[in-house]
Parts: sequence; structure tokens; C-alpha cells
Amino acid sequence: MLIDLAKFAGLVQLGDLSLPLRADGAPRALGDREYLIPSGSVTVVHPVEATEFFRHGWNSWSPSGWRHVGDAPLRIHGSPERLLTADDAKNDTPHAHSGSAVGAIALADGEILLLGALGLGAPRVGATATTLWGTVEEPDGEWFLARGPEQEVFTRYAQLVAERFGAREGRAGRVWCSWYSFYEHISEDLVRRTVADLADLPFDVVQLDDGWERSVGDWEANERFPSGMAATVRTITDAGFRAGLWLSPLIALPHSDFAVHRPDLLVQGTDGRPMVAGYNWGGPYYALDTTQEEVKAHLRELFTRVVGEWGFTYLKLDFMYAGALEGGRSEPVHREQAYRDAVALIRETVGDDVYLLGCGVPIIASAGVFDGVRVGPDVAPFWENAERPGDPTGVGAKNAFLASIHRSWLRPVFETDPDVVYFRRRRSLLDDDQRRLLEDLATVLGFKSTSDPVDWLADDEVLELRDWLERREEVAQLGRYVFRIDDRVVDLGPFVTYPAPPSTIAN
Repeated sequence: MLIDLAKFAGLVQLGDLSLPLRADGAPRALGDREYLIPSGSVTVVHPVEATEFFRHGWNSWSPSGWRHVGDAPLRIHGSPERLLTADDAKNDTPHAHSGSAVGAIALADGEILLLGALGLGAPRVGATATTLWGTVEEPDGEWFLARGPEQEVFTRYAQLVAERFGAREGRAGRVWCSWYSFYEHISEDLVRRTVADLADLPFDVVQLDDGWERSVGDWEANERFPSGMAATVRTITDAGFRAGLWLSPLIALPHSDFAVHRPDLLVQGTDGRPMVAGYNWGGPYYALDTTQEEVKAHLRELFTRVVGEWGFTYLKLDFMYAGALEGGRSEPVHREQAYRDAVALIRETVGDDVYLLGCGVPIIASAGVFDGVRVGPDVAPFWENAERPGDPTGVGAKNAFLASIHRSWLRPVFETDPDVVYFRRRRSLLDDDQRRLLEDLATVLGFKSTSDPVDWLADDEVLELRDWLERREEVAQLGRYVFRIDDRVVDLGPFVTYPAPPSTIAN
């Protein structure tokens, strides 16, 4: 690829490298190897051909990881529906390496060159063999450009993100979640039995997942919770646990009362009808227009009820990316700013003492609001997802592992949740090595959770779970995929393998 250097505004000096730069404003040096560059379009030419590009996904489930620049881009192949749900479909580049907010190239000397956004506006970072580039839909904040050792540069970027957006200090503790055992088949009787079984284990949180509500969009207890959600909270807290609840407050299913009776409160498509924001539960769902005052009032009422009346103090908020999709809103605000304003309203309503875990959230736009963020797709009691070979966001332990390990650098911003660990052999296809790998991943990322019911566990599995929950390991990162956990060195690198996208799958 030939580069016309005359188009570049000038040079930036990164140690002993002098790199041509084209940008929408003059760069400002932070140190010998760091610059801040005004938001907008930016391109940096580097002097050696890059071998790898680090691609960061837009939301929790999006593909993230290193990819050889000569290989096909790391992305969702062959499913526009999944692309809409699990990545930034508007800015997808089928034939070019790019990702959301931050990217990096590996240099021949073992260091990296990183470009990361310190603002909203749907920033995009991509690379070729000779360039590293960034674009934004709407300028906001600045770009951070740095060269250095991989861990140091990513940590520095995370620190700047925390300075720009804020960082939360809430800690989830040890979490039991209902989803990966009972899925939507939960009831207040089941919760009562489960909590009684968990009483002897050192969990801090018992979190109910999807299945308690009348419909996604109608956040009232269904018939399986006849005593109401406040009674369920008492069941959990009387046993000594913090009560947690799952909601997807920014979406509504088409058949929900909310969508049926107030379609005008939803983000609109170009056809003047509610816009499809993604697919789950066997079909599409819509996004709430959070720029409307009635929707803001709805969110305030909902979270005042969930926290103030029912008593939940740990909330898992799912499918939140829908609030940041392109679409027709009542106010002309950029989509990521609309999302940011909505989650800030939620935080203001619930207060600082409620733990907010974001799932399916735009990662960088969630900084400073959420205490913890899911950093990979849903785990499952199997390793490979053979039904979706071109989708690195499909449910499965391997996909959850691959995305999560490449986001460990986000820990200065919020807690990083790789999803649950399995200790059970019952109803699981994971072998012992795969289960231990998930244990190590959760330990490295500092977030311990499981969904295993006690009565599904053998005696030795209960002992293993208890031991894992009680341990307080010291973790140090020694390399890209190498960690020291107490006195044990763990190399996760051999498990970091992405299958090539099938040639039969269309883009």
C-alpha cells in the first residue's frame, strides 16, 4: 500500500520512532512516548509492517483479541441479526481490521503502538500493515496515542479512560446467579429452596436472572412469584445474602404492554415504525427512546420501585447496547450520548450503594457508571459452539474465555466479569481441564460467580466450590496470557485459538 506522506500534518516522536501523522488537530505530548490528539479522523504511519492487530469489540459480547493482519478480520460472519445484537453493526468492516474505541498493533521489537479514544461518538480504530487509524461519528474528547510494552500501554489507557469518565469502587463479592442452571424456569418456591441450600456456602450475592417478570418491557412479578418481589428479597436477605435482580430496562418485546400501548416511546426506524434493536427470545425486540421525558420518568419509577420498594441492592442490567443504536429519537443527541445519559439517570436513581453489573453494554461508554461489566459472551456447559462456527459471540465456554481474557486490562475502570464458573459434572459437557480453565480465568479477572445448585453437586464438587470461594489469591500478570496465581504460573496462551471463518459463510 503506497502512502502519500504529503497528506499528513506532521510527525510525532515516540521514543526513537518518528511517525507521520494526519489528524484534525495538533497533537500534544504527554511524555516521551505518549500523545493526546484532538478527536476526529487520525492516521498514523508506522515504519515496520505490523504482524498483529488488537481488535476491541463494541459491547460486552463483541469479539475482542489479537489477529494477524494477513488473516480475515475478527468479526461476526454470516448473521446480520447477530451482528446487530452483539457488535456495532453500523461500523462493521467485513474486509478490514477494525474495532471499537481502541486498537493496537504489535511491533517487531515486542512493543505495541496503541490508539484509543477518550470520548464518545462511536470511535473506531483500525489497521493495515502500515497504518493505524481512527474515526468517529461525532468528535468528542481526544485520542490517546502511545508506544511501549503491551501491559503498560493498555494499563495507561485504562487509567486515562477512568480519569475521563470516572471509575467505580463497588465490589460484587461472590455471586450465585440463577441463569446457567434454571434459565427462565424460576419461581419463588425454587428461590426459597435454593437459598436454603446455599446458606452454608460463602456467597455474598444471590441474583435472580430472567424469568421473574411478566414480559421483557413489563417489569412486574409474574404468576410464579405470587408473594411479590419484596417477599423474595426478604427470603434472600434473611439468609444473609445480598439480593440481586436481572432486568433489561432499555428494551421491550413487541408483545409487551409497553410496546403495544406506547410504541411512540420507542426508537423509530426510517419507516416510522419501532426499530428492531436485536434478536432474542425467539424474535426481535425494540429499544426505548431514552431522550423522551416520559421514558426518563418510566426509568426513575422502575428503579425506585426495584431498589426502594422491593429492596434489591445488586442489579444486572442486560441488553443495554440497544440504548446506543442508531435510530430515530425525539432529541438530536448522538446515540452513545443518549445511552450515557440513560445509564447515568439509572445510577442517580439507585444511588451509589447499589451494585450495577452491565451486560451487553457498550464498554467505554459505560465507564464510571457501572461497578462491573461483563467482558465476553455467555458461557455455557460446553466448550465449542458447533452450531455457530462463524460467530465468536455465540454462547459457549471457549468464546467467553477468548473475549474475556483480552479485556483483563479494563480492571482499573470497573470489575471485569467473565461469566460463571462450572463446578458440576451433572448437566455439563465440560471436562475437568476446561472447568479449571474457567476457574483460573475468573481468578485472573477478579470476579467469582457460579450458577451451580448445591443439589446438583457431588460432595467433592461442593468442597472444590467452597475452597475456590474462600481463597483470596494474589494475581500478577507476567505476559500477554501468562499469570502468576499465588505460587502457580498459569499460561492461558495455548487456549487462545480462533477458528478461521468458514469459507461457505457469506459476510
